[in-house]
Amino acid sequence: MTNYWLIKSEPDAFSWDEQVAHGVEPWTGVRNHTAKNNLKAMRLGDHAFFYHSNVGKQIVGMVEVVREAYPDPTATSGDWVCVDVKALTPLARPVTLAAIKADPRFSELALLRQSRLSVSPVSATHWAMLCEMGGVNG
Repeated sequence: MTNYWLIKSEPDAFSWDEQVAHGVEPWTGVRNHTAKNNLKAMRLGDHAFFYHSNVGKQIVGMVEVVREAYPDPTATSGDWVCVDVKALTPLARPVTLAAIKADPRFSELALLRQSRLSVSPVSATHWAMLCEMGGVNG
């Protein structure tokens, strides 16, 4: 069974275009315990939305988990982890944070409830709705 996630990146630090150019990329640098636990819960084949935070504030693409949690090589201390993700597809229409906030069906979406969390779960129902808004098949 596929689980769904949302991962955030500031586009001036690492953008969707860079993810596409790299193909497979380790998702490093997560330093929040809840986000770390979400990375640990990811399984091979899970899908995630790639969200541009700060600049843009929109879902711009989809990735697939191709390697489960392992020690984050960028961590200098602690038991931080990363996963490897592979670019799947851009969204035909980026889904903005404003559009998500405007739709009451997303009131329980972690992106809105825990806005600072860099890795968050997405329910299958919300995944399907966001894919529809973005003009892609999920």
